[in-house]
Amino acid sequence: MFVDEVRVTVCGGAGGAGVVSFRREKYVPRGGPDGGDGGRGGSIYLKADSERATLIEFRHKRRFAAQDGERGGPDNCHGKDGEDVIIAVPVGTLVYENGDAVADLSAPGQRVLVARGGRGGLGNQHFATSIHQSPKFAQRGAAGEERVLDLQLKLLADAGIVGAPNAGKSTLLAAVSAARPKIADYPFTTLEPQLGVVQIDLDASFVIVDVPGLIAGASRGAGLGDTFLRHIERTRVLIHLIDGALPPDEALAQAAMIENELGAWNPELLKKRRIVAVSKQDLAGANKTLRAVQAAMSEPVAGITAAKGQGVRELMTTAYSAIVAARKADDNRPPQTEVVLRPKPAANRVVRVVKEGRAYRVVGARLERLAAVTDFDSNDAREFFERAMLRSGARRKLERAGIRPGDTVRVGPTEFTFV
Repeated sequence: MFVDEVRVTVCGGAGGAGVVSFRREKYVPRGGPDGGDGGRGGSIYLKADSERATLIEFRHKRRFAAQDGERGGPDNCHGKDGEDVIIAVPVGTLVYENGDAVADLSAPGQRVLVARGGRGGLGNQHFATSIHQSPKFAQRGAAGEERVLDLQLKLLADAGIVGAPNAGKSTLLAAVSAARPKIADYPFTTLEPQLGVVQIDLDASFVIVDVPGLIAGASRGAGLGDTFLRHIERTRVLIHLIDGALPPDEALAQAAMIENELGAWNPELLKKRRIVAVSKQDLAGANKTLRAVQAAMSEPVAGITAAKGQGVRELMTTAYSAIVAARKADDNRPPQTEVVLRPKPAANRVVRVVKEGRAYRVVGARLERLAAVTDFDSNDAREFFERAMLRSGARRKLERAGIRPGDTVRVGPTEFTFV
């Protein structure tokens, strides 16, 4: 089964908690805080793997979670970081989040960080000051990122065979490669893209893809055309196959329809090198159709009989020459092995207060992050957070907004009573 679209959920590991600990050694008169930090949670990566051809492995497992970081220890011991998770996906996988492209894994070995692990909480050693020499609180670990991603596969092939249903595309693919697509005398025999390798010489080969037949309106989804058209966007050369069994007028109309649908889907497809061929030259009247197409087209048009191998080798040699030229142009581009996610907006230092019913919400990136790792069950930790509120100006803005003791304050996911 060919699967080229799937939705997955990825969750980075949570950071480990920091520890409250004090140095206590015999004959050492002055101990101090020595609570270690928690380990960072594991992150999740997607990595392009050339040995995978479809996304079928994600049909039954669609949620991936990385390992949490471990808790810190006494004597300034740092907790163990959580292990990262690397998810293998086929080369040619596009990654979307909320409809926006996040990454394009178009080369073997490329990988992208899709869910960062949470930062480990700080131990109490970090909060000692000349005034508070024995802090009795530490931070909790931060939660890891959670994302819902849409994975979409665009097959990577050098050449793509396009044409209407029953034009002979599958017969051509079977004649030039070891692929064995289903071949029958009714439309839409091919229901999913088929890949094959064409061997021109001992050291000369290329990958060819046959997509299901295109009909009028394919660019708008007719006949699932929108599902198939994206698989030829990455090809370097298009082999446009015209059904030689049709009368000349119908064949020309069919060729124009295919060109219109390609342009409507993506105008860049019309800029690709195009090789035109008319199939089924062993049938009566096919030669007449071939001459009509040759007269109408500006580029050379080949006549082939794929079932008998007539003209097939010449067609593949022409396609390979065009592919070699396109490969040379691509070789000038610098290789990319690590894909970087879209940068997140910088933390906004401005603190705002928003009224939410009878509660007050404090909005500010730094305070929200601090609230997420603060243990509000600890009096010392609450006092530390209240000092941070005071330094940031949030307390003053709450008072100006009319807050009174006993009212509810919300900071990120945290909620507490104003004192």
